[in-house]
Amino acid sequence: MTDPATPTDTKGPGASAPAKAEWLTRRERGGAFAIRFTVFLTTFFGRTIGRFLARFVTLYYLATTRTVRDALRTYYRHLDGRTASFGDLYRHLFRFVACTLDAFFLVSGKTHHFEVTRDGHEILADLRDRKQGAILLGAHVGSFYAMRMASKNESLPLYALMYTKNARMLNEALGQLDPESQARVLELDPEGGIDAMIKVKELVDQGAIIAILADRIPLGAPPDRIVRVPFLGEDASFPMGPFLLASSLKCPVYTTFGLSRGSKRYDLNCHLFAERIELPRKDRKGALEAYVRQYAAKLEEAVKKAPDNWFNFYDFWR
Repeated sequence: MTDPATPTDTKGPGASAPAKAEWLTRRERGGAFAIRFTVFLTTFFGRTIGRFLARFVTLYYLATTRTVRDALRTYYRHLDGRTASFGDLYRHLFRFVACTLDAFFLVSGKTHHFEVTRDGHEILADLRDRKQGAILLGAHVGSFYAMRMASKNESLPLYALMYTKNARMLNEALGQLDPESQARVLELDPEGGIDAMIKVKELVDQGAIIAILADRIPLGAPPDRIVRVPFLGEDASFPMGPFLLASSLKCPVYTTFGLSRGSKRYDLNCHLFAERIELPRKDRKGALEAYVRQYAAKLEEAVKKAPDNWFNFYDFWR
């Protein structure tokens, strides 16, 4: 199981590289044995036993990780102005643990456990049929693996551009269950290498759909690549990188979220964000900020629909 407390930038745009790198370098809690044991229990005994054990895992995290408790209380103050109770924190963190557990079933093809609704899936099918490359902007909200499952079932050419080294053991375990989907994960270089960007350009030109989680500041991002825009009543920092990449690729951009609702249901949605990300030379910075504001507003809509699907367990507004 990965450590849910993955702070990105605890000191704002001027934070040092080590502070920003913490969510990339934090070691996975539980180690390789715990992950292998979890895989064994959930695949051998089934999802019901796995969810029962997940309740104890949730209590353990909640009792031993103060940063998670503090971050969730801050989140709920921004969301609706209330002070979250222990029960609120437990239910929220259990949603995260349960979604992580579900990932093992989703990637191994055991989809009979789940009910999945789709809003906008015809958009992705049309992109596939026309071999039109596109960018999907997601976030650390709900389950990305539910979206990957749907893309596999519908033969969508979906690739994920993401950091995986901060959760290496979890990703390796998932990769062993479904090596084919793991081959469609493009590893971002935390030090800013361009190899992944070149690969993305090639794939989009071939009609691939690239999914990016656009809500966390990457390692070493300079202040001029970060923009603060309103989110749940207060300005928060967002990266410009995903929007600069989409602009350079000159392809359509969509927002997409896979929200966990109840114990078995996932609601997947995909909606047009922009036909193109246009950045005029006269006001490049202003145009970028407008797109990030638009993304933050879409993200706010998603978390208000499913508040316990917010999985950024650090002070997002600092």
